[in-house]
Amino acid sequence: MALTLPDLPYAREALEPHMSAETLDYHHGKHHKTYVDTANNLISGTEYEQMPLEEIIVKSSGKLFNQTAQIWNHSFFWQCLTPNQTQPGKKLTDALVKEFGGIEDFKKLFTETAIGTFGSGWAWLVKKPDGSLAVTSTSNAGTPLTDGDRALLTCDVWEHAYYIDHRNARPKYLEAFWQLVNWEFVEQNLG
Repeated sequence: MALTLPDLPYAREALEPHMSAETLDYHHGKHHKTYVDTANNLISGTEYEQMPLEEIIVKSSGKLFNQTAQIWNHSFFWQCLTPNQTQPGKKLTDALVKEFGGIEDFKKLFTETAIGTFGSGWAWLVKKPDGSLAVTSTSNAGTPLTDGDRALLTCDVWEHAYYIDHRNARPKYLEAFWQLVNWEFVEQNLG
């Protein structure tokens, strides 16, 4: 069972001016595609070949983990974005108020976490096994799947996510990110 590159849930130019079609061409069409192609080469003829992506991530290590976790992280990231700006629904708003004091308090913490992630990685809003929410950061291909947390929202802070549009200015990228967050998707993940 070959892994596949998922289609973007919107047109390449749909996120402009906050994220350019050129960025999506490189980020989705080259970086994400390379993870898929490399992972397929690594699993060919192995015990992993028939496993679902999430199972490969949990059971693998090293290069295979890095490639498959990046596939999952990116596929999740594309769903976190939308060209149709929305606001958090009541259930999500109530959860963010309870855990962080409010939506703006959450966004401030998430932004600080994303900007402060050393090197390449991801900022996450996760639901912990006990039901609480947390803002976390993972390095490189790290993913909440391996910690037992449920991902609700992520922001890719690898340089390939923003070097074309924001010339490596991560704070400017985060400003644009908030214009694209798919709050409906985040609330669906809340469960």
